[in-house]
Amino acid sequence: MKLSTGIIFCFLILGVSSQRWATFLKEAGQGAKDMWRAYSDMREANYKNSDKYFHARGNYDAAQRGPGGAWAAKVIRETIPRVTDFFQHGDSGHGLEDSRADQAANKWGRSGKDPNHFRPDGLPDKY
Repeated sequence: MKLSTGIIFCFLILGVSSQRWATFLKEAGQGAKDMWRAYSDMREANYKNSDKYFHARGNYDAAQRGPGGAWAAKVIRETIPRVTDFFQHGDSGHGLEDSRADQAANKWGRSGKDPNHFRPDGLPDKY
């Protein structure tokens, strides 16, 4: 719902031309795919203290696509509520403090800064 509202907003309010609109949507789709790939890699790696790296990397990759990719990254990571933000599961890292640190890593990546700043020692080169 929020995604469709955002698309309509961009189309009506920002007055994006049809060609730029198509480019924006393409970038947004590619950015969403970048975010999914980072999430999948994080789940596959299952490496302690690596979540900030994958947050930054997904946002970085998406933002490199252009304005549509940066927009998709922001919508995916900051607008869509995460169930884990509402519940704290002991020391599993799903509390408010961890959520704020995730948001900082998201902004770091979207701003074009190197996501390797958050890369933990020993994380396989595959990632």
